[in-house]
Amino acid sequence: MEYMTEPVKHTPGHILCCDCGVPISPNPANICVACLRSKVDISQGIPKQVSVSFCKQCQRYFQPPGTWVQCALESRELLALCLKKIKAPLSKVRLVDASFVWTEPHSKRLKVKLTIQKEVMNGAILQQVFVVDYVVQPQMCGDCHRVEAKDFWKAVVQVRQKTLHKKTFYYLEQLILKYGMYQNTLRIKDIHDGLDFYYSSKQHAQKMVEFLQCTVPTRYKASQRLISQDVHSNTYNYKSTFSVEIVPICKDNVVCLSPKLAQSLGNMNQICVCIRVTSVIHLIDPNTLQVADIDGNTFWSHPFNSLCHPKQLEEFIVMECSIVRDLKRNAGAGMISKKHTLGEVWVQKTSEMSTDKQYFCRTHLGHLLNPGDLVLGFDLANCNLNDEHVNKMKSDRVPDVVLIKKSYDRTKRQRRRNWKLKELARDRENMDTDDERQYQDFLEDLEEDEAIRKNVNIYRDSTIPVEGDTDDEGAPRISLAEMLEDLHISQDATGEEGNRHSHPTLQQPPA
Repeated sequence: MEYMTEPVKHTPGHILCCDCGVPISPNPANICVACLRSKVDISQGIPKQVSVSFCKQCQRYFQPPGTWVQCALESRELLALCLKKIKAPLSKVRLVDASFVWTEPHSKRLKVKLTIQKEVMNGAILQQVFVVDYVVQPQMCGDCHRVEAKDFWKAVVQVRQKTLHKKTFYYLEQLILKYGMYQNTLRIKDIHDGLDFYYSSKQHAQKMVEFLQCTVPTRYKASQRLISQDVHSNTYNYKSTFSVEIVPICKDNVVCLSPKLAQSLGNMNQICVCIRVTSVIHLIDPNTLQVADIDGNTFWSHPFNSLCHPKQLEEFIVMECSIVRDLKRNAGAGMISKKHTLGEVWVQKTSEMSTDKQYFCRTHLGHLLNPGDLVLGFDLANCNLNDEHVNKMKSDRVPDVVLIKKSYDRTKRQRRRNWKLKELARDRENMDTDDERQYQDFLEDLEEDEAIRKNVNIYRDSTIPVEGDTDDEGAPRISLAEMLEDLHISQDATGEEGNRHSHPTLQQPPA
């Protein structure tokens, strides 16, 4: 007879704790965990309450020795910053785990739960979990101190344009808002002929100058002034100034090119109309519809000026209009605009309706004009033109009238405008009626020119009802698909991302 024997299971023996007598598994210290913890505290030396500096203005935390970093609540970056505050005591133990304990966002407290291990009596490894309380203390950083002082700056970018109209500056302001180039500015000051941008470092100013060179035709000069120096450490403190000059040409200006420049652009006529100013100057010949683009370097090599002031625009009424179908082009002619139609029109000034004096001219607005329409233009025949290039031209080459744009009822356009723009927060002088008129001209240009509109963020005004893209007079309007919804996002005061310096504000177009 065979007997089946079960295998013997060997279980580890138990010993009694030398302090309390509880049966425990053998360990190098021969003490239970409870007694070991009562005798040894491996978290001793690690502070249980630590202070963290936080700047309310720029939403950044201070990281010693002299850095301010932006961290979101319960992020890995903020956890690393908290652990660095107790880096020296933690070097004596082994950090196993670290995580945040939820606290109220406005409690000014951050709690971090730490799990550490350390070798104690006779090689026994003890693990302990505890919480470190971080107190968030408000402290203004150096950059925000300079912002509040409003007179501390290291570099300034002075943007100037020698013209009487501010259309280019209104367009430039929208580009700065769209691409966030206002964020590093300490202060923006509005001057009668331009803008001043103040910065805390020269690098930020150079970045602004590079942005301006990419967006509008400019040239600049850089200079610096010594403020102080330390002969012992051989360090110098400078204030840098960048003078940026924008070409003195705006949209709807009538210009006269030099004969050499006109020939290099495809033998176009010297009298041209500026249809827009972006990174280059866009010109069109109203006699042939020939277009040309002039960059900043070409302009400064062959400079030209505007022949008439915007206030010299006169209102004409179209008496007769015919489309020019077949146009003979000269040899070497440049590109022809596909968006315009060449027309021959007879016009009469609305101020001379009691007379029978009419003017004949060619225009690039043939697709817009009909008999009875009102149009704005410059009367070159009765204008005193003081330009070196015009004085050398033959009289038959200078047109009597140059038409600029079709005229609509401005009051109706303002009332039906269901969109708005943002505006830079800056120190501005009193806005007079002429500035309001120029701003209205810029808003109308946005409605009429889709190419400029692509570079501008346009926000829907919910207070104005939505209507069609055109009104009864046929005035162009911005479609709803091109508008952005106006979002107001409020950030948390203890670590969410916020704007550092100048904040854009929404502006309702003046009525």
